[in-house]
Amino acid sequence: MSESQRFQLGTIGALSLSVVSSVSIVICNKALISTLGFTFATTLTSWHLLVTFCSLHVALWMKLFEHKPFDPRTVMGFGVLNGISIGLLNLSLGFNSVGFYQMTKLAIIPCTVLLETLFFRKKFSRSIQFSLVILLFGVGIATVTDLQLNALGSFLSLLAVITTCIAQIMTNAIQKKFKVSSTQLLYQSCPYQALTLFIVGPFLDGLLTNQNVFAFKYTPQVLFFIVLSCLISVSVNFSTFLVIGKTSAVTYQVLGHLKTCLVLAFGYILLHDPFNWRNILGILVAVVGMALYSYFCSLESQQKANEASAQLSQAKESESDPLLSVENAAAILGDGAAPKAPSWKSNKDLHA
Repeated sequence: MSESQRFQLGTIGALSLSVVSSVSIVICNKALISTLGFTFATTLTSWHLLVTFCSLHVALWMKLFEHKPFDPRTVMGFGVLNGISIGLLNLSLGFNSVGFYQMTKLAIIPCTVLLETLFFRKKFSRSIQFSLVILLFGVGIATVTDLQLNALGSFLSLLAVITTCIAQIMTNAIQKKFKVSSTQLLYQSCPYQALTLFIVGPFLDGLLTNQNVFAFKYTPQVLFFIVLSCLISVSVNFSTFLVIGKTSAVTYQVLGHLKTCLVLAFGYILLHDPFNWRNILGILVAVVGMALYSYFCSLESQQKANEASAQLSQAKESESDPLLSVENAAAILGDGAAPKAPSWKSNKDLHA
């Protein structure tokens, strides 16, 4: 099996794991929050990250992956930023209507595209842009209901979008810059994320719910769903870093909207949530956008692979071309030949 085939299989596996685990944890948390009344989302997320870190520590002890420490300032800054972005998203949901919160989530993709274009010089083709517009339009139809605006909620949403975009772009950039795997990065950043949310979580949850997380009555049923949610979160956190590392922050956001559509569908089928023609139409349009995005991404990846193989074959042909070798030898050994312009100058003239 070639390297590209292994990479494609790994990417498909990461995407599948992300979808299954995320949909599972949403259903679990919905039962925990809506049915059992445990509404402390930020504190629950800090427990998720703590369990994830403990699980990775056991995996490290079992030598399932190698610990690779790198720049501690980068790790700490990345972990704290991730924790802040999660807290801001929860605050955005608390101070805005559900419809405006969905618009906030939709804004993450165009914001990510803008930041990667401005600061990383990444180019997105018109085909990719077109598919993203269709995707966002479909998810907007399916999820956005009301748009009640307020100054504080809008400001919090803006901060949530910016910090989330930067954190997800950093996830991909750090893995490539320091040559660390998703597991290694998650293991090192988890403590900082968990500590940040553990400190601010009870305060934020108290502000949003007017309840104390430590005074909540923890019945066996509540504890069971909390433990189940924490166990599923290990897979969610791992697959998040894995997907962004293998693809990009934009692809991860596209995948996130696929999860939203699946959650809506599962909610209707399993939990008998209210469903109407807007939800159905929006999901269908969003699925078309996702299919187009996947198709155009695979097409561009294939084109880049073909170009790279063509350049490699040309280089090999030039190395084995006897005529080129004779010309090079004549240029080196020839007496009285006119001096040639330095190669750096000719390249400069070509690029001018």
